[in-house]
Amino acid sequence: MTEEKLQKVLARAGLGSRRVMESYIAAGRVEVNGKTAQLGDRVAESAKIRVDGRLVTAAALAGAERQVIAYHKPTGEVVSQRDPEGRKTVFTRLPKLKAGRWIAVGRLDINTSGLLLLTTDGELANRLMHPRHQLPRDYAVRIYGRADAEMLKRLTGSVTLDDGPAAFESIEPIDAGRAANEWYRVRVREGRNRLVRRLWESQGVQVSRLTRVQYGPISMPPGLREGQVHALSAGEVRHLCELVGLPVPTRPQRGTGHRSRRSRT
Repeated sequence: MTEEKLQKVLARAGLGSRRVMESYIAAGRVEVNGKTAQLGDRVAESAKIRVDGRLVTAAALAGAERQVIAYHKPTGEVVSQRDPEGRKTVFTRLPKLKAGRWIAVGRLDINTSGLLLLTTDGELANRLMHPRHQLPRDYAVRIYGRADAEMLKRLTGSVTLDDGPAAFESIEPIDAGRAANEWYRVRVREGRNRLVRRLWESQGVQVSRLTRVQYGPISMPPGLREGQVHALSAGEVRHLCELVGLPVPTRPQRGTGHRSRRSRT
């Protein structure tokens, strides 16, 4: 009888990323066949699994239809299911699902706008975020003041931050030198908290605007306005899966991949 890691099964069911499911297990929120689960547990297909007392259906455990959407996040929204401060959350504006839930691929802080990928597959989300895959994250950034050649060289070399060394893989000017505020397109390959802002701040430069424009091979869809979503095509989803070594879905995807829609407000 084939068994799989419990957190992987729960992630595939769309209950959250693998990391989040590990935290649920560690907190005693998951039961398998009537017993509190432990980290490292493996389960068979026939296992009865409950999360917070609720039975996870067999259909969910079999894996919800794998969907991925691109959302144009405005500033002022948080990437959290619930916010204790009552701030707007991106999840209130996403399309409703018949089963499973949307899982964010990484985060954007409240003051950062731009491309946010979300999926119904927690295992896919986990792999897209995992450091070993080093998927590029590109941002358009506006800074106050000027950045000279020496500063740019330091930023693409190595900068010591409070959580270790870091650097931009690339920095490309966008209309630089034409105004008091300069724009650059920068690339990083890790998701450390506020990394882009902290790199610039390490050089005494303040970021006045930050927008993510690409994650992995997926760029912001042309014409996608703030607060709108765009369903990735079956081919785009397949490409993401192949990049991170995930079995390619065999069922057809519901998203057309070519239409954008305004989210509910």
